[in-house]
This record gives sequence, C-alpha cells and structure tokens, in this order.
Amino acid sequence: MKKEKRQFTRVNDQIKVSPVRVVKDGEQLGVMPLEKAKILARNAKLDLVEIAPQVKPPVCSITDYGKFRYQQSIKEKDIKQKSKGAEVKEIRLSPKIANHDIDTKTKSARKFIKQGKKVQFNLLFKGRDLAHKDTGFAVVKRMAESLEDVAQVEMKPKLDGRRLICRLEPKK
Repeated sequence: MKKEKRQFTRVNDQIKVSPVRVVKDGEQLGVMPLEKAKILARNAKLDLVEIAPQVKPPVCSITDYGKFRYQQSIKEKDIKQKSKGAEVKEIRLSPKIANHDIDTKTKSARKFIKQGKKVQFNLLFKGRDLAHKDTGFAVVKRMAESLEDVAQVEMKPKLDGRRLICRLEPKK
C-alpha cells in the first residue's frame, strides 16, 4: 500500500522563522517579528498556524488550530472526490453471440458512453473457440463501428491469452 506524504503544519512554538506575515480572519495584519505574532495569537486566545512556509516571509494565520485541521480535511476529501478518474464499464462477449444480443450490448455500451464512462469489451474464447479468432475480432469490430458516432477507440482490439480486449472512450 502506498504511503501518503502528510504535510506537517507548524503551530505556535514550533514556528522558528522570523519575521512572519500575519493574517487574521482573511485580513492581513502585515509583516512582524515572530514573538509579536505569538503575543497577538495568545491575546486572542487562538493559535498561530503556519499556512505557507515556502514563501518569504512565511505566512501565518491567527486561528483555532482544531478548526483549521477540520477545514483542511474537508478540502482534501473534496479534492479526492473530484479527482476520480474516468470509470471503465466492462461488457462481456463471446464469439458465438447472436445478432440481437450484440444490439442489446451495444445499447448498454451507448448508455455508459453518454454518461461519460469508458467501455471495455472483453470477449472470452472458451474451448476450441480460439481456433477461430477472426470471428471474435469481427464481433468486437462490429460493436466498435456501431458506436463510432459517440465513441472513439482508445485501445485497439488485442488478444491477451484467451481474452480479446478493446476499450472505447467518449468522443471529445
């Protein structure tokens, strides 16, 4: 499992760089020595939180640290939800599929593509079907051609063991 690098936020006495730019409630208080900023935070019964340590001088905010962490977690969760990649829907086929079944599978693929999802066709060769690969390629090619108006081929049909895979993505 991949470990995330968690950015460490310095608070109050953990901040060592002086001078700092101080912000309170979205209003800039200006650049001041670190000790003066700590005194302002204590008088307001809040914390001095380093928001942007990479800039010169570092930006610190006078705020409640618990509230700050809560807002950060909400932002991270929101970013995670929005960064979800394009979902891939899988449609399984066989080389001996009937024409009506191809039409039905094409309709469902069209519905997925209109929703903005990618569609992957998986055609599995069973038993001696592998001797007639051309029929499998013909089925996948027919489905891709029938969806040309709404989708484009992302991954051309290729044989992977006993499985023939082809992926379509919505047209831009």
